[in-house]
Amino acid sequence: MSEPYNELKQVEMAIKSAQRMVGQATMSMDQEQLEAATDAVNQAKEQYKRAVSHQTGVDQAFFEFSEELLLKADQQLNEAKK
Repeated sequence: MSEPYNELKQVEMAIKSAQRMVGQATMSMDQEQLEAATDAVNQAKEQYKRAVSHQTGVDQAFFEFSEELLLKADQQLNEAKK
């Protein structure tokens, strides 16, 4: 019973971590930090995709919100890299 919860919690933590890294990287505009933030966003996306493939149906709002956060982080990174 706790497995889906743990998976969702891991997605949430990965997204929060990626958001922090994106924020730091876009403020500093350091190339290495931008690359690390890109990796963090990509890892969060992978965790998100795995969780979506195992979703129970009751998590729809969580997945929609998570997808929106990932898109925003991706857009912020892409703007910083221009």
